[in-house]
Amino acid sequence: MRILLVSQMFPGPDAPDLGIFVADGARELEARGHELRYAVVNRRGGSRVKYARLAADAVRKARRLRPDVVYAHFLFPAGAAAAAAARASGAGLVVTAHGQDVRNLGGIPGVEAATRLALRSARVIAVSDFLRRELLARLPHLAGRIEVIDSGVDLERFRPRDAAELRARLGWEGEPPFYLCVGTLDERKNPVRLAEAFSRVGRGSLAFVGDGPLRGEVDGRRGVRVVGRVPHERVADWIGACDVLCQPSLVEPFGQALLEALASERSVVATRVGGPPEFVPPEAGVLVDPASVDSIAEGLRAAAGLPSPNAAARHAASTHDVRAQAGRVERVLRAAAAQ
Repeated sequence: MRILLVSQMFPGPDAPDLGIFVADGARELEARGHELRYAVVNRRGGSRVKYARLAADAVRKARRLRPDVVYAHFLFPAGAAAAAAARASGAGLVVTAHGQDVRNLGGIPGVEAATRLALRSARVIAVSDFLRRELLARLPHLAGRIEVIDSGVDLERFRPRDAAELRARLGWEGEPPFYLCVGTLDERKNPVRLAEAFSRVGRGSLAFVGDGPLRGEVDGRRGVRVVGRVPHERVADWIGACDVLCQPSLVEPFGQALLEALASERSVVATRVGGPPEFVPPEAGVLVDPASVDSIAEGLRAAAGLPSPNAAARHAASTHDVRAQAGRVERVLRAAAAQ
């Protein structure tokens, strides 16, 4: 198939980690023999003019390529841009919802109406059943047109490795157990409650890989290290270096870092609000109430008591191989192209 991929997040020279999960899926589609062209935003920041340029680029490339299907990541604005490209070229349309784009439906004026128009003939993919339900609550006319397919995990990049050796390489010192949180340090990711819960555990080391507005509220605490943002190729090293990956977000539409940790044979502490309950089994992790510091602290203690490395975690992740997920996406794309 000829596929035009449209995304408002995609890795670029100045942001190699931006939307890396989109690029991983695209790479697997190319490996399956499909011809892909791209209309993407590959940098952070800038004005909203970049989204108008994205739409113009998508329409221009659609007219030139004449794709069989236009495949968008995120409902808006990429979904709207992809819908315009599909109309301009007579192609099928598939749009993947990832999380924040669904929450924006009720939070940004005009977005819900624009999304409703863009998706009127599209097939939709949601990365979790939780997100599917959230989307249907907003756009019930999509009933019967949403499939649940997560972004998957590269089981070769995220694999079992020696934690002590990786910690020595990274210069991560401290006392065990080694807890890790990967993600933006903002309110939704809940880093402050995590840091407070860690202090109640009374032992171990906690590292944050990422940056954000709440950095100052967790940095400098006893046993806590804020690494900041790291190149994506090093994220796998940090995950492999930990004993427990922590993601007690207030809400997590899916939980990509959790899946990557499971693939690395690491136990996890995950929020019970959102997608994680769909793929984190009790042998591989602990689900917690993200609003309760006590619940998170209990989760940290319990997860540290699970096997390390944790073979059950790898087994849970194996059904989410990015290659298998690309095959599932391929079937949706073919159906849209035929339509």
